[in-house]
Amino acid sequence: MTDILNSIDRAVEGQFRDQPAHSRRKFVGLAGATLGSLGLIAATPKKAWAKHDSTQTILNVAATAEVLATIVNTVGWKRGLGVDAVTQRNLAAAAREELIHFNVLKSFGGVPASKKIWVPDAVFASRENLLNTLQVGDQIFVNAYLIATHAFGARRQEDLAVFAAEFMGVEAVHRALARQSLGLLGNDRVFMKFNQVERAPGAPNMGQRGFSHMNGAVKQLAAAGFGIGAKGAEPGRFYEFAQVRKDTPDDPDLNTFRPDAN
Repeated sequence: MTDILNSIDRAVEGQFRDQPAHSRRKFVGLAGATLGSLGLIAATPKKAWAKHDSTQTILNVAATAEVLATIVNTVGWKRGLGVDAVTQRNLAAAAREELIHFNVLKSFGGVPASKKIWVPDAVFASRENLLNTLQVGDQIFVNAYLIATHAFGARRQEDLAVFAAEFMGVEAVHRALARQSLGLLGNDRVFMKFNQVERAPGAPNMGQRGFSHMNGAVKQLAAAGFGIGAKGAEPGRFYEFAQVRKDTPDDPDLNTFRPDAN
């Protein structure tokens, strides 16, 4: 932050050197306030939770979640549960995006707890069940990546913080599209939800609070009946990531690939 403000100071001094000193100080103050309001000057994280999860824990939990998400979206797409062409295409795109996210997390050292995922039969029982699973699941991922963004930022792990923020945005889009396909307002968040209580009309987990530590993601997925390397609490079956990813579709219109994220 000090380096940024020093740069602002030098720039203002050069551009307004013919102005009185008090005017130059005013310009510096206004410029700093503007950058702060845009979020370009990062404030020191005030939440203690930013320190609780190690970098490795965050990467591992995120990698595990992306394994699960790749499986759910790929299988849901393959079974035709999107029904209409637009939803089917969105499922296909999401499946490929989750797989790419997994590959990036792996490149940073993320290790999934297991690549063998127990998925409740109810998830694939109907179009509505699948979309509601995605609505809730993608919110879990948004919550987790918000934790990751803050934690990595607090540790000055800039590359990881940027990837976490970018992934969070994609998960927010996935949630919005699932809601839209359910006939609900997709563009309903003024701010992305962190650990607040869920109040979105039509959310099947209305009243459920988010979480402040990464193990909250694991607990909420387990509560929904998923199992990571072990049978979940609901009737279902195991899906092997290595097998499912062979069927993960692609879409020629996917874009914004980063050279270091392929």
